[in-house]
This record gives sequence, structure tokens and C-alpha cells, in this order.
Amino acid sequence: MKKFLFVSLLLSCFTLLASCNPPEAYEHLSTSAETDSQIPTDAPTEVPTEIPTEIHTEAPTETPTEEDTTVNIIYETVQNPIHDGGGDPWVVEKDGKYYYCYSIGNGVSVAEVSSIHQLVMRGRRVYAAPSGTAYSSEYWAPELHYINGEWYIYVAADDGDNYHHRMYVLKGTTQNPLDPFEMVGQITDPSNKWAIDGTVMELDGELYFIWSGWEGNVNVAQNIYIAHMSDPCTIDSERVCLSIPDRSWEQHGEPHVNEGPAVLQHDGKTFLVYSASGSWTDQYCLGMLTLTGDNPMDPQSWEKSSRSVFKKVSKVAYGPGHCSFSTACDGSIWMIYHANLVSGSGWSGRSVWIAPVTFEEDGSPNFGRPTREVQFPVDIKP
Repeated sequence: MKKFLFVSLLLSCFTLLASCNPPEAYEHLSTSAETDSQIPTDAPTEVPTEIPTEIHTEAPTETPTEEDTTVNIIYETVQNPIHDGGGDPWVVEKDGKYYYCYSIGNGVSVAEVSSIHQLVMRGRRVYAAPSGTAYSSEYWAPELHYINGEWYIYVAADDGDNYHHRMYVLKGTTQNPLDPFEMVGQITDPSNKWAIDGTVMELDGELYFIWSGWEGNVNVAQNIYIAHMSDPCTIDSERVCLSIPDRSWEQHGEPHVNEGPAVLQHDGKTFLVYSASGSWTDQYCLGMLTLTGDNPMDPQSWEKSSRSVFKKVSKVAYGPGHCSFSTACDGSIWMIYHANLVSGSGWSGRSVWIAPVTFEEDGSPNFGRPTREVQFPVDIKP
């Protein structure tokens, strides 16, 4: 009997403690790393007239705290290539959404993807060229840009004859880049020479168009040119040549090639990363121009890398080049590029790869080397 009375008294004490401490107090104890001395002391001291028989576990209805909304990042092992097909990849991020822009036949498609490492070519076709025009065929390396509150796509096209390739501008009809785009027309400097791989650089409130083109009307070499823009659809200056393929690592394959310029800006510094050598060769690689002066229209304001900054790794990746840059959920910068798994497979073997970009003490980017595995940051929603 004494043993029974003792157990009953002990159970009554536990019940009294439960009634004197609301569920919020238990939540505090179970989720906080604080010590016992920090437990709130303002719990009620009177025994309620009704002793609760259940402890409710519903989520609190209060506004989520900062801890509740914290982004949780984990790092997943991601295999390269991230997409088996496709060349000249272009990925842009806006308002937490990623858009993959790519050519398809005589037009352009855009896919919304949840992350850089999950590219798919199942987007919406946002533009299809009419037949019988100067821009009806061979859509190459489209780039999607958001400039001055509007969406634009810059793409090379021709009438079926590569010698007639020129750069064209498409403009979005809404704020959603998955909606249709309309042809604005050709974008060119007064020389109106062969042009592909156009991109836009925004610097100190000014716009600049940068592309790959021929000096004359003959396919001798592809150079990198720049011109000033008065608006997203118009060049208002003569072109200026920034780079010619004059280094040995830029001269694999003929004609010699500099192409695919992509702007990388970080901590107040501006870099122009471009592709060099023939894109059909294993030696296709990346070079870089660094803006060291004040005037981007002055070739003397740019310094060319003495060697390639990203190149093939035998038995891993061949012909890595033509890149774009985007930011992952943890703020890190990633390069999206194409490469080949098989030596000698040329244009038909291209696939899409990614690589992290880090920065040296002097602010210059380090692209590392192509690898089959990368540790990619992924946001795990709470």
C-alpha cells in the first residue's frame, strides 16, 4: 500500500509540473541551446482548475522567427556533364529564378530551372523566325539579358549562308521571359561585318556591345570587338578591336579564333572571359582580358592573360569553352560551359558542364580545371 501511495504522489507531482508550464516552455527547452539558468522564470505559479490531459503539438501560429526562415545550405556531389546535349550555354538569374536560354532550329527557347545544376531543354519556344528573311536560319549562342527593366535576347542568325551571319536583338513582350519575344532587328556598328556571339556589358551606367567578328569580308580570323550602345538595341560608335588570336594557345585549328565573350564582374573589377582556338578541336579553351584602365573602348585598358585560364584535362574533358556565369543560392559564382567527353568528337560531342569560380587575393578569378564531380550548394527548405 505504501508503495502504491508513493507512486500516486509522484504521478501527481509530474501532472502538476506539466500544468504549470505551458507548451511554449517545453518548446524552448527542446529547441534552445541555452543553459538551465536561462529558462524563463515567469511561468504561472497557481494550479489551474482543470488539469490538461493532452499536450498539443500543432505548429505555433505566430509569425515565423528569423531562425525559421534561415536558408539551409547543403553541398551535393554533382556529376559533370550536367546536361548531355547542347553547346554555348547561357544561364541568367533574376529574383531567385534561373533561366536557361538556348537555340532550337530557326529560333530560341527559354527554360525556367530551379538551380544552375538542373538544366533542361524543355523550355518554351519564345521566338521562331519567319522564312525568307535575312535572319531565318542558323541561330547561334543566344543570350538572355534583363536591361533597364526589359528582357532582351541577343543572337546570331543568317539566311542559311554562314557568310551572312549578323547579330540580332529580340525584345520580350512581358516581364516573363517565358512569354513570346519580338524581333527588333539587326544590331551593328557602321562596318556591318560578319558577327556572332554578342553580349552586353554594363559599366558605370553605360552599355557596351561585345562580339566576335571578322576584320574584313573574308574568314581569316575571328577577333573580339567592342562598341558603345545608346540603348539596348542600338550601337552608336565605331567598333574597336580588343583581342586577336595572336598567342599559340589561341591558334589550334584554322581559321584562328577568339569568340564567345562573357563578362564577369566582381568586387569592382571587370573581366572578359572568351573562347580561343577552333571550337571543333580538343584545344578549345578560355582566355581572359582584365580591365585595368578607365576606358573600356581603349584596347590599352585591357590586359590579356599570358596563357589560357581554363583548358582540357585528358580523359576528363576536351575542348572546354564558351561559358556564362551565374550565382548559386549561397552567393558563390559558377561558370557554365560546354565540353566534350570524347576526344575528337567536335561539335557533335558537346555537353554542358559547371565549375566553381574562386578569387585570388588580387581579385582575379580562378576557374580551376574541368572535373567530373563538383560540390554544389543546394538550398534545403525548412
